Amino acid sequence: MLHVHRVQKSYRKGGMLSREKKQVLHGISFDWMPGECLGVIGESGSGKSTLARLLLGIEKPDGGTVRFDGRNVADRKARLGKISAVFQDYTSSMNPFYTVEKIVLEPLTTRYGRHFNHHGKIDSLLFQVGLDPAYRVKYPHELSGGEAQRVCIARAVAAEPQCIVLDEAISSLDGSVQVQVLDLLKDLRKLYGMGYIFITHDIEAAAYLCDRVMFIREGRLEEMIGVNRLKEVQSPYAQHMLKMVIR
Repeated sequence: MLHVHRVQKSYRKGGMLSREKKQVLHGISFDWMPGECLGVIGESGSGKSTLARLLLGIEKPDGGTVRFDGRNVADRKARLGKISAVFQDYTSSMNPFYTVEKIVLEPLTTRYGRHFNHHGKIDSLLFQVGLDPAYRVKYPHELSGGEAQRVCIARAVAAEPQCIVLDEAISSLDGSVQVQVLDLLKDLRKLYGMGYIFITHDIEAAAYLCDRVMFIREGRLEEMIGVNRLKEVQSPYAQHMLKMVIR
């Protein structure tokens, strides 16, 4: 279980020498249960990506805790092979000098060592995300946006983590490709029994993929509700976001 307790985060305004700070997250708390797909919905600047970095241990909160199975995610061993990520900018998240094979192999090497026998594993992962084994030798610049994001997803599932944090992972893709990736995520969830934290501004995508959603506004948790009860949201902010979709 991922347990987030009253996390807070602020950044300096105007550079490292500035004393003025802007608080981005204000005491957010929630639990993610194994196998669950939890949507985190908010507009640009709501603090969603900051929350993602805290969940992944990339940054530390100023206050509060993020724990996975009782261990602080700041401890690399607590998240190694258990939590992975897919980001919005698939181009910068891949080493441009690595082939697809080397990109997908990264988490396996990190977890099992350089001598891990990956024979057949890469082909299997590529097949699972809808790519031909011939993609093994391609470089990032040779891939379309949808293909690149599929490679990132293959890398994320390679070590079979319990949870994948998807930070606006489909927002840079064309509409038809977005649906394909969402269907892929559904299939992989069934195949591996893993769960997701799906961070997005797109309520329709979250409703399609997730079990529960939480609305974040200006770094504060506004409301959490099951997707089957979305029309029953109580907070004015959640109601406003929902109306923008269904009108």
